[in-house]
Amino acid sequence: MTEPHWNLPDEAATAALATRMAGVLDGGLVVYLHGDLGAGKTSFARALLGALGVGERIKSPTYSLVESYLANGRAAWHLDLYRIADPGELEWLGLDALSDPSALVLVEWPERGAGALPAPDLVLHLGYAGSGRHARMETRTSRGEAVASRLA
Repeated sequence: MTEPHWNLPDEAATAALATRMAGVLDGGLVVYLHGDLGAGKTSFARALLGALGVGERIKSPTYSLVESYLANGRAAWHLDLYRIADPGELEWLGLDALSDPSALVLVEWPERGAGALPAPDLVLHLGYAGSGRHARMETRTSRGEAVASRLA
């Protein structure tokens, strides 16, 4: 399968992509979010969680490292590992819960948690493209391929 990609001229386009993804999710998924600071990782995660029915305020986990939610009756986790210097620091977070196959797990800066995180189903690369952004999706599992094909 070719890697799906999208031009995202503004934050509304990023939110629209996240909303489309929410509409095709039918189970748990682990999504790694890659991109430079300000590339739209948190905006995408917030929009996805909101589209999945999280009714409470969706906070950035920059300082807490992890936020948990209930999205359409399923556990959802949003991690931001930017401030992690060593994956060993994640030990006290209780990441065992992330292995629930019915949960949605969104991880910003996943390279900082290498070896301590569940393997991704999808990797979303967000980057700058002129005055907007660009997104490219890489599938890693059959679950990820199913989501990508429904998005295409």
